[in-house]
Amino acid sequence: MKRLYYTSFFYAILGLISGIFYREYTKLNDFTGNTILKGLHTHILVLGFLFFLVAMILDKLFQIHQSKTFNAWYIIYNVGLIISLAAMTMRGLLQVQGEDLSFLPHIAGLGHAILGAGIIWLLALLRKHVK
Repeated sequence: MKRLYYTSFFYAILGLISGIFYREYTKLNDFTGNTILKGLHTHILVLGFLFFLVAMILDKLFQIHQSKTFNAWYIIYNVGLIISLAAMTMRGLLQVQGEDLSFLPHIAGLGHAILGAGIIWLLALLRKHVK
């Protein structure tokens, strides 16, 4: 359960930093348009901080960490989240510079698909422990 707490804490800090970074980076570059960096802050806070906070509560109630596949789920979900966040960050930085790479939305989509699988996996873990 401590791992879920520390993961939530990590994403809370990262989410807050990303909000500050978005504001300062766009200001520094005199950028006034739309960029995916604006949504990065929310993605990190919801899919990282809040998600792992809820997972920690669910673990306290249902001991899902005892499942054989819990560690694999934890790794897969974090990999999906990091892929999504990295692609969003890269695309946002490029948008501020007036550039873009056509494959970045596909990488973000892959990360989101892995996240979706992680959410379904968590629900499957819960089903086994809910009585």
